[in-house]
Amino acid sequence: MSRRAIFFDRDGTLCAEVGYVNHPSRLALLPRTAETIRRVNGLGWAAVLATNQAGAARGYFPPHLLGETHRRLAALLAAEGARLDGIYACTHHPELGPPGLRRRCTCRKPRPGMLLRAARELDLDLSRSYMVGDSFRDVGAGRNAGVAATVLLRTGYGRGEILWKGATLNEWPDHVADDLPSAVEWIVKHAEASGR
Repeated sequence: MSRRAIFFDRDGTLCAEVGYVNHPSRLALLPRTAETIRRVNGLGWAAVLATNQAGAARGYFPPHLLGETHRRLAALLAAEGARLDGIYACTHHPELGPPGLRRRCTCRKPRPGMLLRAARELDLDLSRSYMVGDSFRDVGAGRNAGVAATVLLRTGYGRGEILWKGATLNEWPDHVADDLPSAVEWIVKHAEASGR
């Protein structure tokens, strides 16, 4: 049977929002991130990163730096006994960057490409999975992929997104949470209540 998953955005969700992370040393976990991912691991659910990283297309960092940054993320989590089951990053931008990075792709959130790819590669049941992020793009990606529910965090860009974009959008998340631990707590309760 396919596994349930929680898809997480990176900056502002698992890690501190610092703008474009142009060196691995700038990446830092938000408080209780490893503890929360460890809880997801303990449930037997997949913990999957899905992040837009157009900084490569914009020329803010070379594409290879993304791999180094995600190795640091994995190491920071592992040091506290947590792990991500998959890391997916979209480095494209629809209008900027060199050929190969400048294109209208299917993976840049709010498009669902990263989630759909993860579902194929990791044998995930999207209808029983969740999306957590600090942007309405994250919410859109989850909805477009057909996840069970989406959670918008007030961390990172979340507060501003709710204040400045929320009133103009037709799509609202299924839940708004103050931080990552409370988001996962809500997800666990939602999953239990759904009985799926």
